[in-house]
Amino acid sequence: MQTLGKSFLLAVFLVSTASAEKQMSFSALTLEQASKQVMGENKLLDARTEEIEGKQIHVIKILSAGGRVKYLRVDAETGQLIK
Repeated sequence: MQTLGKSFLLAVFLVSTASAEKQMSFSALTLEQASKQVMGENKLLDARTEEIEGKQIHVIKILSAGGRVKYLRVDAETGQLIK
């Protein structure tokens, strides 16, 4: 009986751990890294991470060398610039 109880508790623990892992999200590229990646000769105005269509996206607002404000989006998982 004790073995059955321990097995049940272990099963509940494993299921809850697996569920928690699905909810966690780790980005391959931090917001700071993404900001540095797109800076170049530009001035950083704002940077934040948003969830768009279920994906973590770094949204970076810059002032270009030509004086234009631009918003760039970088996929936090892959580090790819989104057009």
